Amino acid sequence: MLPGWVAGQYPLSTCRVNLELLAQAAGVRLLLDQVVGMDAARRCVALKAGKSMDYDLLSLDVGSETDTSWLEVLGTKLLSNKPVDNFVAQWPHLLAQAKATPGYQLVVVGGGVAGVEMALAAKHAFSLAGVQGSVDLVASESGLLPGHAPGVQVRVTRLTKQAGIGLHFLRGVGVEEGVLLSDGRLLPADRVIAATGARAPIWLGWSKLGLDAHGYLLVDKHQRSVSHPNVFAAGDVCARADAIMSNPDKDAFHVGSVLAHNLVVMLNGGVFQAHVPKRRKLYLLWCGSRYAVVSWGRWSAGGQWVWHLKDWINRRFIGRFTNSGSIPTSQILEHTP
Repeated sequence: MLPGWVAGQYPLSTCRVNLELLAQAAGVRLLLDQVVGMDAARRCVALKAGKSMDYDLLSLDVGSETDTSWLEVLGTKLLSNKPVDNFVAQWPHLLAQAKATPGYQLVVVGGGVAGVEMALAAKHAFSLAGVQGSVDLVASESGLLPGHAPGVQVRVTRLTKQAGIGLHFLRGVGVEEGVLLSDGRLLPADRVIAATGARAPIWLGWSKLGLDAHGYLLVDKHQRSVSHPNVFAAGDVCARADAIMSNPDKDAFHVGSVLAHNLVVMLNGGVFQAHVPKRRKLYLLWCGSRYAVVSWGRWSAGGQWVWHLKDWINRRFIGRFTNSGSIPTSQILEHTP
């Protein structure tokens, strides 16, 4: 729902799950902090607040990091789409600055789903707010949505051009003035949003856990570490040693019940369940005001009906974890708050 919030279609309150209430209902102690280190041999994790926590059984779903190594020279001009909390805090300031700056130039880097949705959402938000500025999207030579079916790529490329977004199918590197493209052209930027490829959390490299060649935690079909049987993981912090996962982050939504079962088995005994990654994954891409594109294998379609399907799935998912149930349609906004 993040691009819908950026575009002003959802209040922030309808996009969040109240973890505190869920934890209280489950009898779980919730500690809001960030893992910055780990020693699997000593069975402890280090937290950003300076404390450490010992564990007998550990389950990791900390996600990945956005790889901004070639953009970091931008300094304060750079805004990453991860972590989401930081992006959510910074976006209103970006929009306010854009409204106050004629000719404001925003550049989004990343041709995957996150980059495409962010560029389209930002352009929509600029239009609603009356921003006199531009939005450019920098992808690689592979074009938009590499790995998706050609029909999806053609459809989304057309929609992006129709929205008035400048498309650049070149590699770019951050410079003080903006983004320098591989053909030598400079894209001046007041702000650059990075929605680039993911990388494993740096601290995993010192964790003593078994990792793959890219630094991700290696797990087996039970989502258990191949090197430390008391450590489990899900989502894009990990990689399967026995299967190719095209999008581990999307798999995290489906692996939860298997992971929960296997954690209980570790405590009480029983038979482990195996998680079988889906061969084809359903993508619903936000592409504008009440318009979305569906991508499933080689098949794609677009229209308002896809947006309504995406909206229904989103609200139903969030509603499962809120006391109020599903989010009423009346709470969807047509204009920025």
